[in-house]
Amino acid sequence: MDQKRTTNMEVKRNNRNRIFRYIRRHDTVSNPDISYELKMSLPTVTQITRELIERGLVEEQGELQSTGGRRAKALAVSANARQAVGLDITRNHISLVLVNLTGEILQYQRIFLPYPAGNGEPDGAGGNLPNGFEAYYQDIAGKLEAFLDTCGADREKILGLGISFPGIIDLAGEQIADSHILGIRGLPFAWVTRFFPYPCQFLNDANAGAYAEGIQPGGMNRFFYLSLSNSVGGAVFSDGRLEQGKHFRCGEVGHMTVIPDGEACYCGKLGCLDAYCAASRLSDRAGGKLDGFFASLDQGDQEAAAVWDRYTTCLAIAVNNIHMILDCDMVLGGYVGSYLEHHIQDIRDKVSARNTFGEDSGFVKACRYKTEAAALGAALKIMESFAEQV
Repeated sequence: MDQKRTTNMEVKRNNRNRIFRYIRRHDTVSNPDISYELKMSLPTVTQITRELIERGLVEEQGELQSTGGRRAKALAVSANARQAVGLDITRNHISLVLVNLTGEILQYQRIFLPYPAGNGEPDGAGGNLPNGFEAYYQDIAGKLEAFLDTCGADREKILGLGISFPGIIDLAGEQIADSHILGIRGLPFAWVTRFFPYPCQFLNDANAGAYAEGIQPGGMNRFFYLSLSNSVGGAVFSDGRLEQGKHFRCGEVGHMTVIPDGEACYCGKLGCLDAYCAASRLSDRAGGKLDGFFASLDQGDQEAAAVWDRYTTCLAIAVNNIHMILDCDMVLGGYVGSYLEHHIQDIRDKVSARNTFGEDSGFVKACRYKTEAAALGAALKIMESFAEQV
């Protein structure tokens, strides 16, 4: 009897999760719509949506147009019933976003805040933390609360804080295993979370950007996300999930060799993709301003065109190689990806020239989310975790 009761509870929870997710991904729906699309009985759907309304997660928004009978009630998620925060930590900046239940960005902010220098190798007792570690995270905590004040956020509605890092996030070991660019090795999650009064989850920055692309409505079922920011990373998104790899390094293409014995990378090796396709390769030619570089490129500046040609040549090598292995769509994101909408054909042409099978290069796409994608993805991970428990 107990086993049967447990099974029935699991079935009901699974149905509730599916219905809640379906409503979240549509502007307005009706109980008959849900019943038809999810292949559930109308009485089951009606009972569950009533429960969600009572919990304040779903609301009625008038009636839908009649299709011949009585007009059905229009149901929509109560968008601001819950909210989540995303925090993206980089070498020079932090980014904050606040999202609601639909995944809409309510507000965002980027703040110049360099990561503290140091050996970054904790000894288990906090003795080898980087200089300024405590002050840095206390500063972030203060800036986070000021950001939420500016947003007018109700702290009772905040589900949690998603934190994005450029590095290997060891979910099993609950630590930031390795981040060359930040000088971190073996930093326990707990040493970061203690500064924040919210439940926290951690993601690699490229994984976070891929998550934003894939989990939101209209996302592709399977793709490789290439993050072209001030460090280069990648992620595989498939069937609604991120592929992590045996050691949580799946997609770390920034440190694959594209030019044997080529230019030095910050990781200490030669010829890494990161050494050729980091955003700084472009922005450094325009006083550190990526928008300035693309403005020069659009104006026909010959020096900018030469830099862009070298950049896209190396990028095309990487894109073609990854595509040959995975045979899936390629999404170019990160800082550079947000400027590629009008330049994607340059890359497609070079990828096509390298492609053995002569296929349409339309599989190379610019990212959909151009504003703080890593912070957004981290916040969305909090939202999805909540949806799984509804």
